[in-house]
Amino acid sequence: MRPEVVVVGSANVDLVLPVQRIPRPGETVLAGVMSRGPGGKGANQAVASARAGAPTAMVVALGADDGGALLREALGGSGVDLSLATTSDAPTGTAIITVEDSGENSIVVAPGANGELTLSADALAAIGQAKIVLSQLEIPLPVVQQAAAAAAYFILNAAPAADLSDELLAEVDLLVVNETEAEAIGGPDRSALLKRVPAAIVTLGGEGAVVLTRDADEIAVPGVPVDVVDTTAAGDTFCGVLAAALAAASANDSITGSDLTNAVRRANVAASLSVQAAGAISSVPHGDAIDARYAEVYL
Repeated sequence: MRPEVVVVGSANVDLVLPVQRIPRPGETVLAGVMSRGPGGKGANQAVASARAGAPTAMVVALGADDGGALLREALGGSGVDLSLATTSDAPTGTAIITVEDSGENSIVVAPGANGELTLSADALAAIGQAKIVLSQLEIPLPVVQQAAAAAAYFILNAAPAADLSDELLAEVDLLVVNETEAEAIGGPDRSALLKRVPAAIVTLGGEGAVVLTRDADEIAVPGVPVDVVDTTAAGDTFCGVLAAALAAASANDSITGSDLTNAVRRANVAASLSVQAAGAISSVPHGDAIDARYAEVYL
């Protein structure tokens, strides 16, 4: 089946260290038992999209090592099409994640193979045919730019924060950022984002998200209150489920403001489910769980 969502992005092996609190600069803290699992912003988002029900492919570079094998198994086992994945001489990317008792986290990423990602002719063809293309900034910016130019509808999750050119942002149909990333791109007034992109979603953690479009007032979508265990994959779950929902809504080759708001509601619900479980890919919910919780919250 032709993928409706193509994720162009990173994949990492996550080394997770539970701590009472994240250390301050110069401070050493003791951690609990370290765990190792599949993750990375792109991989998390691809799994979220696939588990939400969208036929999803991933353009990714993995090392020829046990980390690459771990990620191939996790992605493929979640229904992500890996026919566009490539193998790099560089080691698979690695993320070291400290998670404190409150569920908040701090992450350091060594890109490894992610920094070697390029787009083949087959990858560009799949990107051009997909309903939705989703990317992030843990891969080289020229690759993001190339994917954006080839996509019919391009979502950029501008994380981690980086300086972005007007040339790249001109290709973005929907920007997804948190408050810090929004300020880095548009300044303190988040509505200024619309001077650079036609639509944006600013995520607010447990408070939900706001939807910004040029032809309507700002729309606030409240968060779904839950007890937080681990926020590691919350933002990625949000983005992947958002992409899947927009792919389902784009049957008529257009995405309306109401489509966007409804997709954000679904993404909020999915993110609220992910923070109730530990880990990255392991915390991403499946479509039936999202459907059930969505019905409780909105129907």
